[in-house]
Amino acid sequence: MTIDKREELIQLYDTYQKLLTEKQRNYFEEYYFEDFSITEIAENHQISRNAVFDQVKRVAGILQEYEEKLGLVKKLAAMEALELSQTMKNQILEIMKE
Repeated sequence: MTIDKREELIQLYDTYQKLLTEKQRNYFEEYYFEDFSITEIAENHQISRNAVFDQVKRVAGILQEYEEKLGLVKKLAAMEALELSQTMKNQILEIMKE
């Protein structure tokens, strides 16, 4: 996986993590943030390596699907490009979070 793809998935995760189940968040965070191997995650959760691999891959697909349908990351990037004060940007972000 390229660094750009990894960064994209992390950005998608930051935006859509609340739409994932607790297990999905745990696997994703252990793999991408804590740098655990598939084997380590499998041992920690007492499941097969294949199950962990499938879950991590599935979460990546779910995150990409959310972005395709909702486009929040793209919209946030467009908003950041606008010449608005930081206060206005923060207010827009708060409205979007509601």
